[in-house]
Amino acid sequence: MPRSVNSVASRARRKKVLKATKGYFGRGKNVWTVAKNKYEKGLQYAYRDRKVKKREFRALWIQRINAGARQYGVSYSQFMGMLKKAEIDLNRKVLADLAMNHPVAFKAIVEKVK
Repeated sequence: MPRSVNSVASRARRKKVLKATKGYFGRGKNVWTVAKNKYEKGLQYAYRDRKVKKREFRALWIQRINAGARQYGVSYSQFMGMLKKAEIDLNRKVLADLAMNHPVAFKAIVEKVK
């Protein structure tokens, strides 16, 4: 009895991977074994970096708030402590946006908590 191979499914699987690796450098875009490895590694990076993205944005917000607060003579940690004491519940994303795009509103918040 001849060996049964599902070539339709395997060709579709290869096409899916090669389509996803379109634009990769060198053999990573057209050689099946290399493309498959790069595709799988790319998925690992995507999974990992969905977590890293959250860390990086939080760090960016903190830097922006710190820069905005220091213009008014307050460090980031002092500012955040005063916000908690004044019971102002604004998250870092909003505070960073205010510090960058609405300096008048940010100044009003700093003056209120001082």
